[in-house]
Amino acid sequence: MARTKEFDPDAALQSALELFWRRGYEATSMADLVEGLGIARASLYATFGSKRELYLRALERYVEQHDPALLAELSQPGPALPAVRALVRRYADTAGEEGRRGCFVTNTVIELAAHDPGVERKAAASLGSLELALTGALMRAQAQGELSPGREPRALARMLVVLLQGIRVVGKTVDGGPRVLDAAEQALALLD
Repeated sequence: MARTKEFDPDAALQSALELFWRRGYEATSMADLVEGLGIARASLYATFGSKRELYLRALERYVEQHDPALLAELSQPGPALPAVRALVRRYADTAGEEGRRGCFVTNTVIELAAHDPGVERKAAASLGSLELALTGALMRAQAQGELSPGREPRALARMLVVLLQGIRVVGKTVDGGPRVLDAAEQALALLD
């Protein structure tokens, strides 16, 4: 007869996400995970597989928790450009919050994407979703007369994705706040 789990896998996954987000992949050992999740090593392996598999599931969880609200914000009916502006300003305003841990997707790209194609694909998919949502919002803005007809929505969206990820990186520095606020406002001026 199979034993029942003596822990909540969903709660354990959320704890792993928080631990990886604070410390990063390399700096989080299996011993850290066992202690942080409060489960035995054997249970951790049986439920989540390897450390890498757990990290990938944590990345998926982060994307599931954060991407839908962001994408919904950009697809609201009505004027589209204010939603784009609000998103960029929110990224800039919150860049240094939460102990400067940044965005989990951005952190993943920085730490792992160059040498882990599976991680890179998942992170690229999240960034691609953001680009697509921004492109759609900018196309709507253009159709509604909010954005000049001579502007290229996809290119602007790509510029904004790069800016937003840069905001998350620079925002992790002690004096990043003024830099990201200035950069955000300069980028938003391009939308006029």
